[in-house]
Amino acid sequence: MAGKTGSALGWVVVGMIAAIAAALLLARPSAAAYTPMSATTLSTRALTEVVPDSIANAQQVRLGQYLVRAGDCASCHTREGGGFLSGGFGLNTPYGTIYSTNLTSDKDAGIGGWSADQFYAALHDGAAPGGGALYPAMPYPYTTRVTRADSDAILAFLKTVAPVNEHQPPNSLSFPFSVRPLVHGWNLLFFRSGEFAPTAGKSEIWNRGAYLVTGLGHCGACHTPKNSLSADKTRQALQGGTLDQWVAPDLTQNMRTGLGSWSVDDIVEYLKTGRNAHANAGGSMAEVVAYSTSILADADLRAIATYLKDQPPSPEVGASAPDAAMRRGAAVFSDACTSCHMEEGAGQPRFFPPLRGNAVAQQTDPTGVLHIILAGDRTAATAQRPSALSMPAFAWKLGDQQVADVATYVRNSWDNRAPPVTATQAKAVRKSLGLKKERLTEDSTDR
Repeated sequence: MAGKTGSALGWVVVGMIAAIAAALLLARPSAAAYTPMSATTLSTRALTEVVPDSIANAQQVRLGQYLVRAGDCASCHTREGGGFLSGGFGLNTPYGTIYSTNLTSDKDAGIGGWSADQFYAALHDGAAPGGGALYPAMPYPYTTRVTRADSDAILAFLKTVAPVNEHQPPNSLSFPFSVRPLVHGWNLLFFRSGEFAPTAGKSEIWNRGAYLVTGLGHCGACHTPKNSLSADKTRQALQGGTLDQWVAPDLTQNMRTGLGSWSVDDIVEYLKTGRNAHANAGGSMAEVVAYSTSILADADLRAIATYLKDQPPSPEVGASAPDAAMRRGAAVFSDACTSCHMEEGAGQPRFFPPLRGNAVAQQTDPTGVLHIILAGDRTAATAQRPSALSMPAFAWKLGDQQVADVATYVRNSWDNRAPPVTATQAKAVRKSLGLKKERLTEDSTDR
């Protein structure tokens, strides 16, 4: 009996070691390596053009085309300068690079030769043809909820995508992270497969929103915090996460950090146009809006909003800012920020976002606001709002203490409340973004 217990314990330990190694491998890409696509790189034409009736399964292909939009497949499976869905987009981790797969109909480099069963196994179980494991950089913990009918429709559309004979580069991963079977240990601890099941007592529109948010749309892959093994903290679903030196903000009903002050119409407008009275979509979210939500049906946007408005608020976090930092930050803000965001942080809604009540500014983790101050940002361009707006970078102008002070000021003025920011935090984000201090002002403390 003792021998059997010891053997079982040994397997558990092996599984945990495998999971730890796999999780380290699956760390989110570092910002220094992240290169977002330009607004002109990916045309939405292939995602919106009318599927002709001459195709035998035209109705299924149309559904698949729409579902590819909903899943935002193009953003990760189309690289800068590459063919539509031809893969090769590099997800760089501290242990090497994982490249996205070719999803075109090419039978050699793409998935043209895949069967419906093989494609469903990839979405549902994270299994590659032949039984190998996919890395969870492909969000199968979410796409497992996709129905078989929708999976078949997605594949039907992908098989109409023009073949591109481009093989993605081999993953460049150091040992032992290059040992793909280690992912099985991660799956054992953190992955449970299963199609979406509607929640009894909830409306049809709520359940549709739940299917999109927790399934194909995989919102939680970015907006849910991760544990030390890079798995979702499921008890904190949609309470905000950090990746690529951006913060994917809280999507719960928290009045400060989340969507508590947004109406259903506010959420729909943001997802459709990339802007509303509260915020502009920038960073990675700009791509989500441009290549996914802005070309979804209004009914689905309203379903997403209905589901999100029903999420309980995340816990409030107490904070207070030092008076000295607030005074210094106010001076920097007056000099560098008021021309667009106005003296009282009111902004110019739908052009320059208000900072009063701004959820991104009030996230507990200041990484997102530091990224924006240091590197600037660019708002999504959509059919409804075709002119992208930019915020300039201030890394060249402001020292780390100044960046920390102005961030602290914005996070704690006009009834905002969030933990103060330190120069050490600003310096870390600057370094991770690969930004150099080209010129420091006289009052900088980090010379």
